Amino acid sequence: MKIVGIDHVQLAMPRGRENDARAFYRDVLGMAELPKPANLAARGGVWFAAGDRQVHLGVEDDFRPARKAHPALRVENLDGFRNRLAEAGHTPRDDEPLPGYRRIYVSDPFGNRLEFIEPAAST
Repeated sequence: MKIVGIDHVQLAMPRGRENDARAFYRDVLGMAELPKPANLAARGGVWFAAGDRQVHLGVEDDFRPARKAHPALRVENLDGFRNRLAEAGHTPRDDEPLPGYRRIYVSDPFGNRLEFIEPAAST
């Protein structure tokens, strides 16, 4: 018995803000929207994927953003992501160095914390 990977990460979002999720996760981050199964679609929310990694946003009526807990999304061209986020009005934040990586944080439209991480170039 062993864990072989992570299928998806779920974050919460307020009810009725699916278009805000699309504008950020699809349009700014470039993730593909996935169709939700019919039995789950009635609950609201929206799902996205980048390759075989998925982020599911589920509606939470008593929504509170995840300000500390967060997914770390591995990216190529962290500087490009930093620029794209800033141009779209989402201010990237630096944090303490993490050996072997470059990283930034940003909040999604709902205040959930996201980390973008890229292996540092070897010198």
